[in-house]
Amino acid sequence: MDIENDAEAPSWFRAALADLPEHRDTTVEGGKVHLRCWGPEHRPGLVLVHGGSAHSGWWDHIAPLLAEGRRVVAVDLSGHGDSAARDAYDITLWAREVVAAAEAGGIEEPFHVVGHSMGGWVSAQTGAEFGSRLNGLTIIDSPLNDQPPEDRRPRPTRFYPDRETILGRFRTLPPQDVLLPYIRRHIAEESVRAVDDGWTWKFDPTLTVPYTPLRGILPRITPPTTYIRAEHGLVSPEMGREIQSLLRSRSLLVDLPDAGHHPMLDQPLSLVTALRTILEAAAPRDTIPHDTAPDHTAPDHTSDDTPADDIMPPGTGGD
Repeated sequence: MDIENDAEAPSWFRAALADLPEHRDTTVEGGKVHLRCWGPEHRPGLVLVHGGSAHSGWWDHIAPLLAEGRRVVAVDLSGHGDSAARDAYDITLWAREVVAAAEAGGIEEPFHVVGHSMGGWVSAQTGAEFGSRLNGLTIIDSPLNDQPPEDRRPRPTRFYPDRETILGRFRTLPPQDVLLPYIRRHIAEESVRAVDDGWTWKFDPTLTVPYTPLRGILPRITPPTTYIRAEHGLVSPEMGREIQSLLRSRSLLVDLPDAGHHPMLDQPLSLVTALRTILEAAAPRDTIPHDTAPDHTAPDHTSDDTPADDIMPPGTGGD
């Protein structure tokens, strides 16, 4: 994507993508786990966890805005992005990958975990299994379903003849009315790879996971937890209050106005503002040097009119 010449992309977005991540790999139980890193190493920080069928690139325009004085790592869970596929997956293994990503990415403990949709399930499991290593947890619009909102039925691998064709088939799951076009284009471009048979998506289409229901995980979380509810997402106000009641640790419920289930795609600056506030409130006063403290003035916001946590390729409900 030629950001410099993309007239519809606002300046804050162009600046964020110009802050290129450092790419690293680590190994968890024999499988490669890929991560993207921003900010100064060996600092307190956070791990960002994508949703189902998504990848670390969903955070490319968010992470740089959180990285002043912090180390920020976005992980590709196994079976997603540039991480390895596995014969079998489970949510506790993914939680171990989150902790391994923090270690490999140069984050000092304790650290914060932010998870979106299916990634909220994984983040909650991380808080339940590895709570002593965290100083906080943020879950974004993960509903109290028996299964995450993404369709996890195995499906055949699909191939497309060229890059433009597959980019044109990019969809979100669940569907969302508003997708900022410049963000949609960048994430779509990061979601595909060339293979011998053409172009395909960067996730394992055979992936299925036996999930523990979120309502069974929340009471086991020990770190302070913030739940972000998107106004037009999958969590009703009543469900939000139930979620807060299930969290035995210190908890906060935040409503994100006029946001869909994928707020990094329709209300990215509102999401950044919420996350900056949560992280600053949770940080001990001596962990972020004054001269590198985040600038809490929101970036120039010139357009939030139309744009996925999760890719829904054709065959799972798309066109």
